[in-house]
Amino acid sequence: MGGVSEDLSTSTLHLNSDNDQRVYFVPYRWWKDAHDSVTGDAGGKRGLPLLALPGSSYAGPMKIINSIFSSDLVFNLRREEDSSQNSENREVGISGRDYALVSGEMWVQALKWHSDSKSSTRNGGSFSAAENNIADVYPLQLRLSIQREANILGVRISKKDNVVELFRRACKIFNVESELLRIWDFSGETISFFTNSNKQRQSDQELLLELQVYGLSDFIKCKEGKKDELANSILGNSCGSSLMMNGVSGNGSASCFRVNSSVFSGSSREAGSLGLTGLQNLGNTCFMNSALQCLVHTPKLVDYFLGDYGREINHDNPLGMNGEIALAFGDMLRKLWAPGASPVAPRTFKSKLARFAPQFSGFNQHDSQELLAFLLDGLHEDLNRVKKKPYVEVKDGDGRPDNEVADEYWQNHLARNDSIIVDVCQGQYKSTLVCPICKKVSTTFDPFMYLSLPLPSTTTRTMTLTVVSTDGSTPAPHTITVPKSGKWEDLIKALSISCSLKADETLLVAEVYNNRILRYLEEPADSLSLIRDGDRLVAYRLAKDDEEMPLAVFMHQSIEEQYINGKRTTRLKAFGFPLVAKLPSAFNGSDIQAIYKKLLSPFQVPAQDALEENRTSDVDAIEKTREVENGTNSGSACAIDPLRSEDADNSPPDADLQFYTTDEKGFVRGSEIQVGEFVVGSEKSKRLYVLVSWPEKQIERYDTRLLTSLPEVFQSSYLTKRPQESVSLYKCLEAFLQEEPLGPEDMWYCPTCKKHCQASKKLDLWRLPEILVIHLKRFSYSRFMKNKLETYVDFPVDDLDLSMHVAYKNGHSCTRYVLYAVSNHYGSMGGGHYTAFVHQGGDQWYDFDDSHVYPIGLDKIKSSAAYVLFYRRVVA
Repeated sequence: MGGVSEDLSTSTLHLNSDNDQRVYFVPYRWWKDAHDSVTGDAGGKRGLPLLALPGSSYAGPMKIINSIFSSDLVFNLRREEDSSQNSENREVGISGRDYALVSGEMWVQALKWHSDSKSSTRNGGSFSAAENNIADVYPLQLRLSIQREANILGVRISKKDNVVELFRRACKIFNVESELLRIWDFSGETISFFTNSNKQRQSDQELLLELQVYGLSDFIKCKEGKKDELANSILGNSCGSSLMMNGVSGNGSASCFRVNSSVFSGSSREAGSLGLTGLQNLGNTCFMNSALQCLVHTPKLVDYFLGDYGREINHDNPLGMNGEIALAFGDMLRKLWAPGASPVAPRTFKSKLARFAPQFSGFNQHDSQELLAFLLDGLHEDLNRVKKKPYVEVKDGDGRPDNEVADEYWQNHLARNDSIIVDVCQGQYKSTLVCPICKKVSTTFDPFMYLSLPLPSTTTRTMTLTVVSTDGSTPAPHTITVPKSGKWEDLIKALSISCSLKADETLLVAEVYNNRILRYLEEPADSLSLIRDGDRLVAYRLAKDDEEMPLAVFMHQSIEEQYINGKRTTRLKAFGFPLVAKLPSAFNGSDIQAIYKKLLSPFQVPAQDALEENRTSDVDAIEKTREVENGTNSGSACAIDPLRSEDADNSPPDADLQFYTTDEKGFVRGSEIQVGEFVVGSEKSKRLYVLVSWPEKQIERYDTRLLTSLPEVFQSSYLTKRPQESVSLYKCLEAFLQEEPLGPEDMWYCPTCKKHCQASKKLDLWRLPEILVIHLKRFSYSRFMKNKLETYVDFPVDDLDLSMHVAYKNGHSCTRYVLYAVSNHYGSMGGGHYTAFVHQGGDQWYDFDDSHVYPIGLDKIKSSAAYVLFYRRVVA
């Protein structure tokens, strides 16, 4: 190999030490774009394909000691003899795992082409290497050893040979454990290792190769000392040789490029991976960023738009957008996949989007799936290879085999629609309609771009109500399960079973708010969706007798004494939930008091507790008497005799309660209800509203906590969370494919009956696309409300098998898929935030949150925020 000198003391061969034949290690796609454009030949010079494999067979010197104690990076390069003819047609560059080895002259030519593509000239002069381009170059020392096995080359990258930060980058780039890594050698440096005579195939000898790595710098945040070390390393290796620029060779002193160490501080993107570039949020554009990140990481689309896609733009399609959407999308994709790119501001794309889709103009939040649907359709029409769409007559099956009819439909579709979007994203499903009258069967085979799957979420709902009886039993909460879309009669039925309602009893359910009854829930056909989780419901257990008998509704009011500026005043305060009981047809004040006393019996404090409370009251009374005698309590007009408290205790417990008529809100205190006085209720409502005033001493006789504690229908808190609804993706697919009748607004015209009818419809998957996009229908709309389903969908990540859901069993298409991207929505309807998860090789996923890109664990991929799933087909 030219330029090789041997150092016998170290038994190491140094390459490229005598001349300017430096080797550059660059992204394959970056090199190929420049090479194909300059030469005009996409199938021109072919590089030597090398496949990187784990280096278990490394045979360098001190093999055993190195494998035990060293943390050096070791791998093998295997020459791919059989793939040289077709490897360049494979998917390249999608995860930054394809690289090229090029000479210094080749690198400069490619650098010039990429620079010229951004700006035709610089100050009207010839090309010169920009400082930021040189800053993106750093050296990496590799030790190569020739293996005894043919076509295998051992590689070792040592910490001793490289700066710590550069070694860390090398570990990122050459991580061969996670996924395949290929290197295309266009420089010719490695071909000699496989062709030289056996005299150079010595297992005890290493060859030192210095690579100039370009386009893979992440400008890692490093310590201040490392910045200078890194810069000096590059300076020391960049200034000792000349570079060819526009065919002019310069000497070392003239061609030495100054590097400022500050360029190494900045973003924290991962080294060695392309495509890890965020999109700036222009103002509520996270929905757009999420959908775009998923699309720009779709394998075939990346290769297509990094290639010469402009040749396929259809400027004559009236359904297209004159190629403007395709050009804006392609330009943005190239910026996102550029080496060392910083977050991109998609202003041009957004302006084009707003022009052709005004619904996305402005800065309001939108639906990422709606944008995705428009964009896929727009890209298809802009890139449709069919310049003039022929007229195609749709024919009925007429008893022909389904596969024959399906192929005919598909060919008719391709005759009018042929684009990269059709190639990659479109499938076909079978639609079967059956007339309910004549049983006429109509079968069609229609294309689809994505699947919108319903979420068959849990159909039940748990609700808690407090049941209050009139027989003296303590009120008790009852939690029942009812249909989520059920009616009021479903709740009454479930609650009757839960509280063991007798045949001669009935339930009156009311919503309580601010210590009064807000409304009665009595219509059996009312929807349970009218009840919110935060409502508080009471079910009054009443006798099922004559419905003409009036109801007494008791509301409670405490009389609190307080001293303001030395004067005693009273304050009225409502408390507790209302109590309800049936009244006799004719009743007086005594009847009302007796009924209320019976209703209060469950809340009465036991005698022993009451005695202790009374003793405490006696002590307080004595203290107050002493204060008055000593003149220290100026607020009392007279002394309180502690001996009279005993007489008060012997009085009936409800003797001091005062009863007043009031309105349904309890705001008005009407006339006082006297014992023995007949009372007349409202003839219109058959209800008597009574306001009961409680002196402070009476409240001490009852456990009012039971009267004031009323649970919510569903308590949402950190301790008691609603059970997470969960459903598998396969269940969603089954719900999408199940037979169902058409709605009244989607009537089908039966050609046999000659009229519109409500036919039954059945969908089946027939032809699956290479890229399967699945939309989970989390958002629902109605005339009165919008809702988002937070259902957790358990979707496969590594193996989505649709073999059981494809109707065409003899189809040649593979039915197994792997997940590569997810569009997520967090938050509520009409707002929230969108992000994207993208697979980047091996088990590594990244979270694209607008301009920020972070690694994310595999366990975080599945969540109730998953909204649009992107799968790619895998071939068994």
